[in-house]
Amino acid sequence: MAGYFSVAVVELIVFLSCFELVTRYRCWHEIKRGNLAASLATGGKIFGLCNILRFATARSTIYEFMAWSFVGAFLLFLAYIMFEFVTPVFRIDKEIAEGNVAVGFIAMAVSVSVSYVIGACIA
Repeated sequence: MAGYFSVAVVELIVFLSCFELVTRYRCWHEIKRGNLAASLATGGKIFGLCNILRFATARSTIYEFMAWSFVGAFLLFLAYIMFEFVTPVFRIDKEIAEGNVAVGFIAMAVSVSVSYVIGACIA
């Protein structure tokens, strides 16, 4: 299990960094400023990634765990990109950067919900 933990931490850091690169705002800078919307959205991403990692631990070998957790995290990443793309009414990243808590909450809910669907498919 110790091997799973260290791989999971590395994957969590890598994918959070990927999310940071694609958002039009700096997640941790906005959180430091007190932006609750950014905090909710980032918390949803962290929870979603950890939830996928939880389901991936059901795999028998560390290599299967790494492969399935990578696939799951990549799918969550794609879901985030699609969420931004299929919301034509407003720009998700722009609203979160401006502190729109309702949009931050929806972004969190999408990340959490999609992670459960991905995790169920992995398990």
